[in-house]
Amino acid sequence: MKRTSWVAIRMAFITLLITGVVYPLAVSGVVSFAFPRQAAGSLIVIHGRVVGSKLIGQPFVSDRYFHPRPSSAGAGYDAGASGASNLGPTSEALVSAVASRVREVRRDEPGSKAGRVPVDLVTASASGLDPDISPDSAYLQVPRVAAARGLAAESVRRLVARHVAGRQLGFIGEPRVNVLELNLALDALSSQ
Repeated sequence: MKRTSWVAIRMAFITLLITGVVYPLAVSGVVSFAFPRQAAGSLIVIHGRVVGSKLIGQPFVSDRYFHPRPSSAGAGYDAGASGASNLGPTSEALVSAVASRVREVRRDEPGSKAGRVPVDLVTASASGLDPDISPDSAYLQVPRVAAARGLAAESVRRLVARHVAGRQLGFIGEPRVNVLELNLALDALSSQ
């Protein structure tokens, strides 16, 4: 009995060492070597200053910028509190929040008065940190952004078109627009 217990303790320690130390260090080393930018968080650096991550959404509230989808992560886009609201389609709180967001979009976006509102502008993603919006959501915001910046709507529309990313591998997911990258390109366009 004593011998069996000692063998079990050693095996538990060895398993803990392999799965808790050796394996994570090996995977981290391989990933850091093979995909250094992604392993570092896909950070976007401008003039030596980190302005954000391509993978994590951030709030933009000014009329001069494209707005991301709503966030339910903490106080909004809090990577430390990532997660969904877990409200289902029959939840009164969810229905009320979506209805309120639809009213806000119709009020703030000149192009939304008669048409439908893209669902991603009024619902949060599962993580609450989604950095992308649909092309429909981006195009809907063009009149507001162009007017706020004093730019021609067609030039802003072309900028959006250049930032539409297709489906991954040609068939996975939906076309999308990274809001941070689009807003950085918008700043560059405005400074010309």
